[in-house]
Amino acid sequence: MRVWIVFLLCLAGQAFTASITEEEPIIDDVGEEAQPEVGVNPVQVETGDFDEAIDVEEEEEEEVTAESPCLNHHCKKGKVCEVDEENTPMCVCQDPTTCPGAVGEFEHVCATDNTTYDSSCHFFAHKCSLEGTKKGHKLHLDYIGPCKFIEACMDAELNEFPLRMRDWLKNVLVTLYERDEENNLLTEKQKLRVRKIYENEKRLQAGEHSLDLLAHDFEKNYNMYIFPVHWQFGQLDQHPVDGFLSHTELAPLRAPLIPMEHCTTRFFEQCDADNDKYIALEEWANCFSIKEQDVDQDLVI
Repeated sequence: MRVWIVFLLCLAGQAFTASITEEEPIIDDVGEEAQPEVGVNPVQVETGDFDEAIDVEEEEEEEVTAESPCLNHHCKKGKVCEVDEENTPMCVCQDPTTCPGAVGEFEHVCATDNTTYDSSCHFFAHKCSLEGTKKGHKLHLDYIGPCKFIEACMDAELNEFPLRMRDWLKNVLVTLYERDEENNLLTEKQKLRVRKIYENEKRLQAGEHSLDLLAHDFEKNYNMYIFPVHWQFGQLDQHPVDGFLSHTELAPLRAPLIPMEHCTTRFFEQCDADNDKYIALEEWANCFSIKEQDVDQDLVI
């Protein structure tokens, strides 16, 4: 449980970035902006990695600045900016050999072709080389870590998944509230909501709990779980903010979970009740057994 709290804490506010540039249509699995990276917010705008593009020369107190056309030209993952003969910026596929070498196995990623790539950089560079092909369209990042056997998710296990997930979300928010000394983890509106949970004496403390206890606590302290479920939806619904979660938007949560929770894929597939490839707030809430009358767009803050 402690590992999961740390993971979701990072996911909630400090660890993952999802790009919002030039997203392709997504049919299955995880979209190409799936790979989480270090950033301020789990779904923040990617600033990109650019070389120093401004040269400053001082001559008799005069400052001359030369700005590269690529400085503010953002490319989607797998591509880098180059300039043509007319000095016009354009995005071209990145050479995989230019990607930094993986520091450790934790940087490896598994794709839907069941191939392990050294890093997300290597994966997206390879996917870019297949752009315009059927193979490239179907190739997506599946999960973080080397490819491994993912056992099938049984019905009984699927029913257990939201019990743990709800508890994790509640505990993550409480942890963020406790650590938010510089007011950069939660907004003031979010703090007001979490404070009510934090100060409630009936709150189930973080720890290893049986499924029966988690189910009992959800029934007994149902109101404590309403905001955490809405909060997570809001953290993911960023590209764009439209009240629906695409596969790409789910990726920062889904990709790290799969190697450790084998019911992850089936759970999110089930959440898409109308099979339109998007999860609406109502569908999301229903997946976590939040009552229809308690689904409130105003809680997505």
